[in-house]
Formats: sequence, C-alpha cells, structure tokens
Amino acid sequence: MDHERSKALLRELQRASGTGNDRCADCGRPGPEWASYKLGILVCVNCSGIHRNLPGITRVKSLVLDFWENDLIEFMKSHGNLCAKAKYEAKVPPYYYIPHSDDCVVLREQWIRAKYEREEFVATRVCQDPCSAENREGFLWKLGQGRRQFHKRKFFLSAREGVMKYYGKESTVPKAVISVETLNAMFQEWKIGHSHGLQITYSTDGQTRNLFVYHESGKEIVDWFNAIRAARYHYLRTAFPNVPEHEHKEAFKGRWFSLDSQERNLMYFKNPLDEFARGQIFIGRRDEGYEVRPELPKGIRLKKRKPSIILVTPGREFVFLCDNDEKQKEWIEALDGIISQN
Repeated sequence: MDHERSKALLRELQRASGTGNDRCADCGRPGPEWASYKLGILVCVNCSGIHRNLPGITRVKSLVLDFWENDLIEFMKSHGNLCAKAKYEAKVPPYYYIPHSDDCVVLREQWIRAKYEREEFVATRVCQDPCSAENREGFLWKLGQGRRQFHKRKFFLSAREGVMKYYGKESTVPKAVISVETLNAMFQEWKIGHSHGLQITYSTDGQTRNLFVYHESGKEIVDWFNAIRAARYHYLRTAFPNVPEHEHKEAFKGRWFSLDSQERNLMYFKNPLDEFARGQIFIGRRDEGYEVRPELPKGIRLKKRKPSIILVTPGREFVFLCDNDEKQKEWIEALDGIISQN
C-alpha cells in the first residue's frame, strides 16, 4: 500500500465514530497525530513522547510522517481508544486524578505508566491500590522556612484518623498535625523549582499554610498526591454522606473580599483596610468538587432581590450577595477562572 493511501485510511480511523479516536487516549487533547500500534490507540505528540520510553509495552508511529503496513492498519481498525479505555481504565478509583493535556509531565507520565505498564486499573487486578491504603508513610524533600534549602522529612498520612503529620529531623514528635478536612495538594513545578514539585495546602488557626515538597521518584510523588485525594475522599464520604443543609437563620454580614488567584485563596475582611483577614476560603479545581453558580440555595428568601453567588466546595457551600449584576458577573468570572485552572 502506498504512503498516501495509508495516510487516508488512518485519517478515516481518526474520524471513525464510536472509537474515541478524535482525542488523545491519555490526556484528551483533540486531533491526535500519533498512534501506538501495540496498544491500538491514538495519542497526541506530547503523550507519544512518554510512550517512546516504554518500548516493551508500546510503540508509536506518526499518522502523517511514517509508513504504515497493512497489518498494522488492520490492527488499529480492530481496536481504538474506547476499546483500550474499557480494558485499561476499568477500575480507576473515584479519587484518582486523571490528567489533562495541560497538566505537568509527571502526572501524565505516571498515568500512562499506571495504565499500560503496571496495569493498575484492569478489571482482573486483585491487589490493593497503594493510594487507597489506610496509612501512607515515607520521606519527602520539604522546603525549609528560609526557602533556601530542601530537607528530607518523614510524612505520615492516615485516612482512618483523618490527619497528615510530618516530623522534624530525628524527631519522634510530629512538627505539625494537619486535618484532612482542609488538606489539598497540587503540582507546582515552577514555584518549587522541581519537575516533581508538589504544593500541599491546609488551614490552621484560620490561616492558610503551604508545604512545598518533592520526591526524586515520579511514581512516589504522584502516589502521595493521589493518597491525599483518597484520604480527602474518605473524609468527605464519612463526614458528609449528603450535602449539608444551610443554616438559614444566619444573617448575611457585609464583608470586604480579596481574591488571590496565585494562591487560590478568597480572603475576607471586616474592613477593607484591616491588616489581617478574618478568614479565607481555599479554591480548588473543578474535578475536586469546586464550583461557582449565580443563584441562591433553595429555602433562602430575601426581602429585596440581590444578585447572589454560591461557591461550592467539597465541605460546604458559601453564599454571597453582590451589590449589582455587574459585580456578580465579575466575581463569577474571576472565581470560575481559578476553578478552571489546573
């Protein structure tokens, strides 16, 4: 078969309905231009680079640049992205983070390795997911208070106890005990200066704190990331089996709000010139259960109509009233912009 003919057949394969081939099998990026002819999937150029590092598991060709033999095209026709998804993503845990095209490399690489190399999510797998274990213990490199050096520190996460602890050098007493209730994590390569850099955020005494950590192993740091998500998931399922009812008797109080998009914090002050915030709300990602809506919760009635906003977080919903429609629109756009970030 000549090269142009094979290209045309591969293009048809990419557009074939019911195959899922119009998007990358691993990150969802539209218009994949590469394919794994061992797995029978189409992938984007970025994910194809990761596949190249797994020669025993997968091998890739360009749909446009490379020559395709007849038997390989027939193999691709009999498979496809949805077929592979049914096999390799059969048992993905509800808390496990599935990366998108704009996520960092370590997340995408470990997702690909977990699926095809370790086959962690196939239906026949019987061993326990390492992220869902009740306890996780290990060492991470933590940025010191002076933000100049990283120090190797022991971390302990208990989903059953609902806490994360970390210890100082050669200490048997935890330096901090962090409630899973306010615990969040996100990858921040540029902020931490390491490709495996993880920012752990939590609240204590009404203040938001950050821990900046990394691990040399991509698998280890992603397992910690998903273990934190698993502990959060366990906490939410236990503490909030149903969406809690609003305390309708609480009156609305005027507050001055400041949004820090860099740190993903919504801070509120009694007066705009106050030195310290009265409180703050961490704003996570949409896939973590955060959402903003232009409405009032059912059951709340106002004597005089005012534009309203509901900020949905995994733990509760916050209700705000705005001065006018324009302010409501501005706040919704700003909040939704942060929620949509990865």
